[in-house]
This record gives sequence, structure tokens and C-alpha cells, in this order.
Amino acid sequence: MPRGRRRAAQLDQWPGYVDALSTLLMVFVFLLSVFMLAQFLLSREVSSKDTALSRLNAQIAELTQLLSMERAAKGDAQDALAQLQSSLDAALADRDRLQGLLNSAQGSSVGAGGQITELQGQLAKEQQVSRDALAQVELLNQQISALRRQIAALETALGASEQKDKESQAQIADLGRRLNVALAQKVQELSRYRSDFFGRLREILADRPDIRVVGDRFVFQSEVLFASGSDQINGEGQVDLDKLASAILQLEKEIPPEIGWVLQVNGHTDSRPLSGSGRFRSNWELSSARAIAVVQFLISKGVDPEHLAAAAFGEFQPLDTADTDEARARNRRIELKLTER
Repeated sequence: MPRGRRRAAQLDQWPGYVDALSTLLMVFVFLLSVFMLAQFLLSREVSSKDTALSRLNAQIAELTQLLSMERAAKGDAQDALAQLQSSLDAALADRDRLQGLLNSAQGSSVGAGGQITELQGQLAKEQQVSRDALAQVELLNQQISALRRQIAALETALGASEQKDKESQAQIADLGRRLNVALAQKVQELSRYRSDFFGRLREILADRPDIRVVGDRFVFQSEVLFASGSDQINGEGQVDLDKLASAILQLEKEIPPEIGWVLQVNGHTDSRPLSGSGRFRSNWELSSARAIAVVQFLISKGVDPEHLAAAAFGEFQPLDTADTDEARARNRRIELKLTER
């Protein structure tokens, strides 16, 4: 063949090689993609299996305890079975020995008949012992089967209990979430009524400097309501408390009955000890008497006692810790706090 024709034939074969290599490369890439996808799916499956395995491990730990108890019972049964088997082997050996003696006795003289009868009696006794041993073995086998059935029943009950526990936990979580939402709604409603109530008190009492709002509490300085060391409400204080009672009566009409609320009256004093000649022996007693006096006055004006509470704090929750007359005057106060019941 001429050289030019051979060269053309070689050039015609080269694209075929290229196509084959390209096809081989595409097949390799496809197989690699399939392998990576399989690896990804397998990793997800393994992750889910790990979660299930952790739950199964907890179940296995509980079942292991039951299995150990069953194994202990089975070990005792096996020990008893071994003892019975040993007794059975001994009985069979005796039976064989007696059977040999019987055979030899049968070959002896006719005068050995009495001995043969005795040996037959012993053989019957040994056979009865063997039958008793076999009966005990059968009984032990039945007990082992019953234990295995009990374990299977326990596993079924355990699975049902776990499923019921999961359902109960889901119900508890749902009830807790709904309760939190309801409580939050009631707190928001009560906060709105508290803001309206305090705003109305500011308007009624004309923003006096000795009556003010501190946080979530409405504060009367003690001098507005009481003389020094006394729990008797003065005339000016009764006028202010009349206005307060009117505002509370209006509040009782506005707040829906399903919202439980209480107006807590807190009595506070300064840190100076009371003189021994007075009616009260301590600041505790004075702050308590003043809070109760305010509550009783409001009740006398028609406020529902279920919406009132009195509390005493003495000198132990001061607004100002400075050792000055101004600080002590600020600490002598009656606070009103609208809270949830």
C-alpha cells in the first residue's frame, strides 16, 4: 500500500479513539456522580439511624436488666436440670448394673429366683426415679418457655408505654403553649387597665408632688394620709381616698370578670425606731396598721374586698437609702399595686 494511503487510514482511525475516550470519560463522570449521590443519601440514612439507635439503646438497657433476671432464673433451672441429669445418669447406670446382674442370675440355678425378684423390684424403683426426673425436666422446660413469653410481653408493653409517653409529652407541650398564650393575653389586658387606672388617678389627684407613680405602683406619701406615728386617716387623706375609691369602682366595672386582679396596698415606714410610749411597738406594726386602715376605708366606700389586699414592709424596702430627712420622708409611703390574682 502506498505511504499516503496508509497515513490517511491512520488519520481516519484517530477520531474513533477520541470518541471512545470521551465516552469512557463521560461514563466515569456519571458513575462518580452516582457514587457521590449514594454517599449523600447514605449519610442521611445513617444520621437518622443513629437517632433511632440511641432510643433503642435505652430500650436495650431496660431489657438487659430483665434479660439478666431471666438468665439468672435460667441458670438456676439449668443447675437443677444438671443435677437431675446426673441423677438420671446414675439411675441408668444402676439399671444397667442391675440388668447385668439379672442376666447373670438368670443363667444360674433355679434357686436364685428370689434374688431375681428382688433385683426386679429395685429395677422398677430406679425406673420410677428416672421417670420422675424426666417429668421434672419437662416442668423446667415449660417454666423457661413461660419466662420467655413474659419477656416478649414486657417488650410489647414497653413499646406501647413509650408511644403513649410521646403522645402525652406532645399534649403537655401543646397545653403549655396555649396556657402561656392565654396568660400573656391576660397580662397584656391587665397592663392596659393598669395604665388607664393610673392615668385616671393622675387626673383625679391633679399630679400632686406627694402623690406619684413609681414603676408599676401608685405612691402616697404617708403624711398625705396619716399623722406621724398614727394609723388614723386624716381629713385630707379621706378626700383623696374617696377619689381613689371612685376610680376603683369604675375599674371594677371595666375589667372583665374572667381577669383576676387585686389592688395590693403596701405600707412602708422610714428606718427610725418608734418610741416605746406609742401604740405600736415596731415599724412593722405601724406599716401593717396603715395598710389595713386604707383597705378598710376603701371597703367602706363599696370596693369589693376580693379585689383588695394589705401588705406591710416596715422600713425594709426603702426608695432612698440616704441618711437624710428628705430620704426618710420619701420612704414613708403607701403604695398601690395592681396585680394579677
